[in-house]
Amino acid sequence: MGVDWEPLERIIAENERFVLSCHVRPDADAVGSELALAELLESRGKSVRIVNPSALPANLLFLDPDRRILTVGEGSSVDQACDADVHFVLDTSAWAQLGKIGTVLKRTSALKVVIDHHVVADDVGTISFQDKTAEATGAMIFRAAEHFGWPITESMANFLFCAIATDTGWFRFPSVSGDTLRICATLIDLGAKPASLYQELYEQSSLARLKLAGRVLSRMTVECNGRLAYICVYQQDFAETGAVPADTEDLVNECLRVAGTEAAFILVETPNRDVKISLRSRNDLNVAQIAKRFGGGGHKQAAGAVVSGPLCDVLAKVLTTMKAELKCQS
Repeated sequence: MGVDWEPLERIIAENERFVLSCHVRPDADAVGSELALAELLESRGKSVRIVNPSALPANLLFLDPDRRILTVGEGSSVDQACDADVHFVLDTSAWAQLGKIGTVLKRTSALKVVIDHHVVADDVGTISFQDKTAEATGAMIFRAAEHFGWPITESMANFLFCAIATDTGWFRFPSVSGDTLRICATLIDLGAKPASLYQELYEQSSLARLKLAGRVLSRMTVECNGRLAYICVYQQDFAETGAVPADTEDLVNECLRVAGTEAAFILVETPNRDVKISLRSRNDLNVAQIAKRFGGGGHKQAAGAVVSGPLCDVLAKVLTTMKAELKCQS
């Protein structure tokens, strides 16, 4: 499914002040896409600010050494975030994932533009550039730049490579195509450094994170004759290991390493006792539709939501739903 980028060129040409935002708990696709688009806009002589609903996790701070990414309530007020001609929302089109940026979008008079590749799509933007077949929002930014003939710098190449590589599970997800690899080859030619990016992303774990992973994975439970696996993380786990919530990133994927597993989920208890749900599948099970029932969204094989606790109640609901979708009783 291609995207008609022509309206984007008019939007950029006719406006001067831009604010870029993404979803809560930003990942590398969201952040890399924001930083790359910011540079592209600035190369066109535009004024750009990046304002997100929540702070960057520690493992992504290396992408923003100058700390240009602001947070609503910490570096930018709602009124300041409203001060723009155009407000871009990247890597989400779900109100539930916007946090405090949702307040900004409801108040701002700026033109609202969405660039996203997720399945769940609310009416967030006045104009939406959406491609549900795209492997990452970063890939969409690359294709837009390529369409318009806009040069990609070395720093932008690293941002976009990081965005694409992480959102494709380092090129192992079904969304990867020959075009994906051709894009990344071009980004490497332009200066992207996969080895350095991989080291920053995956080889900087704290001892606390590894202790948390060992503790949580030791409690992994399987259901449905081994077709479903899940793990839960409690606030007590963070307190006793010294780990932080960002240390749970990608832990759910460990469940899919169990032979015979078709689907998995992780529940993470937050300080206010809400529960973060992350769902995965490697068959035809559409976890984005399951996440939507809980107020979230995502991809067919990777999705999530945040719901009110307690965790034991959420576990019962998610487990019942997943077992029903997998059509199993045991």
